[in-house]
Amino acid sequence: MLFVLYCVDKPDHGHVRAANRPAHLDYIRGHAEQVVIGGPMLSEDGGGMIGSMAVLDVPDRAAAEAFARDDPYARAGLFESVIIRRYRKVFPEG
Repeated sequence: MLFVLYCVDKPDHGHVRAANRPAHLDYIRGHAEQVVIGGPMLSEDGGGMIGSMAVLDVPDRAAAEAFARDDPYARAGLFESVIIRRYRKVFPEG
């Protein structure tokens, strides 16, 4: 089952993101079979990371919530908001 995870950083928390980035990347690598696509959301000028987005392939909403909760960024209090929504891939077909 696919879910979109959309996380927005708290303002002025770039230092929290930077300090926890290695642990976050290790976490993502450890769940590579569940992460369909993911990466940082960027500021309009492309110069800074302001959030995270991922599409997860997990058994159910509880698994998506656990994934989001256990991310080192979330544990460090980086996010102002986290939205989790079911998703259906339509394009590209196949």
